[in-house]
Amino acid sequence: MADHHDDLGFDEEVTFDRRALLEKAALAGGAIAAGGLLSDRALAALTADAGNVTFYSTQLAQVAEAEALRNTLFKGFQGKPTAVFAATEAEFDTRVKAEARAGRGTVDLLGALHGSFSTLEDKNILMDLSDLVKEFSSGKTAIAKDFMTLGKLGTNRQYYIPWIQATYVCIANKRVLPLLPRGANINRLTYGQYNAWAKAIKARYGPRTGFPGGTTGLIHRFFQGYSLPAFSGGVVTTFKQPLAAASWQWMRAIWAHSHPQSLTYGFMQDPLLNEEVLLAWEHVARLRNALVTRPDAFVVFPAPTGPKGLAYMPVLAGLAIPRSASNPNGAKALLRHLLSVSTQAKTLSTVGFFPVVGGRLSKRLPTGLRAQSNAVKIMQASPKALPALLPIGLGAEGGNFNTIYRNTFTRTVVRKENIQSVLADEGAKLQAIMDKSGAPCWRPDPPSNGACKVR
Repeated sequence: MADHHDDLGFDEEVTFDRRALLEKAALAGGAIAAGGLLSDRALAALTADAGNVTFYSTQLAQVAEAEALRNTLFKGFQGKPTAVFAATEAEFDTRVKAEARAGRGTVDLLGALHGSFSTLEDKNILMDLSDLVKEFSSGKTAIAKDFMTLGKLGTNRQYYIPWIQATYVCIANKRVLPLLPRGANINRLTYGQYNAWAKAIKARYGPRTGFPGGTTGLIHRFFQGYSLPAFSGGVVTTFKQPLAAASWQWMRAIWAHSHPQSLTYGFMQDPLLNEEVLLAWEHVARLRNALVTRPDAFVVFPAPTGPKGLAYMPVLAGLAIPRSASNPNGAKALLRHLLSVSTQAKTLSTVGFFPVVGGRLSKRLPTGLRAQSNAVKIMQASPKALPALLPIGLGAEGGNFNTIYRNTFTRTVVRKENIQSVLADEGAKLQAIMDKSGAPCWRPDPPSNGACKVR
């Protein structure tokens, strides 16, 4: 992540490519500020007597994250916040739309990914937050203009305010560094070198490469944001193509060097800490404990580069208020609190997500988390960087979309079915999901008119 938010010079007219903006804006984030636009007294005045506020979120839903949200990030809020979490994107979408139809709901503030909000804007569900923009446009609480533009969802209104951001990185125990392939640069590894490294680790220590392949793991994001676009240049349009098949062939090869418990892992930080795994890929927030507990034991580095580039997945979550909110003023107060300098400064150290406000990383930040931030900056600044965005516009079909990639993995890698046959079968199911949702293509797939097509 960059240490500060730069004005990247984007045209802020309504007609823009928000997919391109998200990949560009990812370069502008990841900092913790030292001071704020709003004084503590002013913030207290704005949040006084906020009342009961129900925060409904798809983010920070894991047990440790939820506890940190309630006990640390909510701390100091002059109101009574209640955090409720959606188990799936479909559940979130269904509840928010149901309350909108009813005209009045129990949810006051929403926390979700950019893609989740994109299905709500055109249904007049979200409140216009344009009156809050000035509060996050200058000073230490300034949010990158490109992030703010994304929150307009292609309109001239501000439908969400950016909140937290993240991505995924690779991590290794330092004792396997001598096993790197000869001539390899850890910050510029290819997929072939990564596989060769895993093979060498297996020869010395046994199969100790790991992936979060359990039911709560995010292995599907590896396929959607890393291996598939790195090999084929796309996620949906290229799903059945030969280069896509090559990505699954690579996965099959490295799986032979991976720890057999990878199918049970949710968070990679635990097997890394007990050294069951010595090389892994994972979401930055799910490495926090390992990097804080044993910062000198690990090296963090960018994802590998494939034939089409260094694919990586930038993640942006925002805060929005539904028009059906029972306490919209309280929701605005909680939004201000979560985006205050003091609260944003705690996001990386407590939940592992990067903040969105301006400033530089605090020197008090744990060494391991600073190293992780540096790896992210290297990845994003690579001349071969290929941002692969989270799904946009799928709505309730988001879970089914993820299932396609997980099922493809199970069939091609675990069961070793014929790869091209599996891609033909799962590709047809993928197309049905795209047609049902009507979602157009997102980067790195080229723009489409109407639903994205599997070629």
